[in-house]
Amino acid sequence: MKQPEDQVYIDKVRNGDSASYAFLVDRYKHMAYTIALRVMGNAEDAEDAAQDGFVKAYQQIHQFEGKSKFSTWLYTIVYRVAITRLEQQRVTTVPIHEEMTDAYTLQDYTSQLEHLQVSQQQNYIKEAIGRLPTTEGLLITLYYLDEKSIREIEVITGLSASNIKVKLFRARKVLEDQLRFLL
Repeated sequence: MKQPEDQVYIDKVRNGDSASYAFLVDRYKHMAYTIALRVMGNAEDAEDAAQDGFVKAYQQIHQFEGKSKFSTWLYTIVYRVAITRLEQQRVTTVPIHEEMTDAYTLQDYTSQLEHLQVSQQQNYIKEAIGRLPTTEGLLITLYYLDEKSIREIEVITGLSASNIKVKLFRARKVLEDQLRFLL
C-alpha cells in the first residue's frame, strides 16, 4: 500500500526537506497529467495545469490531514486547477462537444476486439475515451484506469455519487458506440 510510504515523504517535506517532494511528484505525475489532459484537452495546457497542481499541493501540504489518500487529495487539487484554467479559457473560446445518442452493447464487438493485439486494443480504447466529453472521460479514467472508488472520485471532482454513477453509465454507452465506430 502506498499511503504509509507517502506519509513518510509528506512528513519529510513538512519538516523542511523539500527535495523529498520529488518522490511524490514522480509517483503521481502520470495520473495527475492524465487528469489534467482529460479536462484541458491538449498536452501543453495539461502539463501546465498538472505542474500548477503540484506546486499548489506543495504549498498546501501542511493542510493534508490524511483523511483520504494523498493521491486523492493531490488529484483533487490538479482537477480543480485544470477546471479553473479551462473556465478562464472559455471566456474567449466556446468548446463544441459532440454527443453520441445511439447506444450499442460492447458484447457485439467483443469478438472483434479479441482478435486485435493488446496494444491495438489499448489504442482503440484510448482513442474512444479521448472522444468522450471532458467529465465523462475523466470519470472513466479515474474509475477504470486508476481504480478509484466512487467515494474517491466524489472527493476529487465534487460530483455526487449518484451523478458519478449516471455519468459512468452514459460514458460506457458512448464508449460502446465509439468502439463500434472505430472497429
